[in-house]
Amino acid sequence: MEIVVRCTEIDINGHVNNAKYLEYYEWGREDWFEQQGLDYHTLKSLGAVTVVARAEVDYHQAARQNDRLTITTWLERTGRTSLRMRQRITGPFGALVSEALFVLVTVSPDTGKPVLVPEPLRALAAPGA
Repeated sequence: MEIVVRCTEIDINGHVNNAKYLEYYEWGREDWFEQQGLDYHTLKSLGAVTVVARAEVDYHQAARQNDRLTITTWLERTGRTSLRMRQRITGPFGALVSEALFVLVTVSPDTGKPVLVPEPLRALAAPGA
């Protein structure tokens, strides 16, 4: 997924505010799920939605206004009720801007309690994961 950094995403230091990256990563995960045919409504119909249980972000270099960024997302592995997803943001010329690990938990949309990862989602994990 590609985005362009807007002026409203820049902090007083002239670069993208660190908290904004969490939103960028959210956009990337939403796009990834949609590309897999598992948007929010589809997952909900399978009896599960995802919530973030852990977010770990490493920042490598600053992104600035008008930079074109690419957000890459992949499912690293699944557990019984959780997903481990990796993401990366690259900037101009493919330079690594940030990388992240997210652990998502699948929960019932009705009760909010953990439920098994739906099979269509489980099947997308890397082989051997």
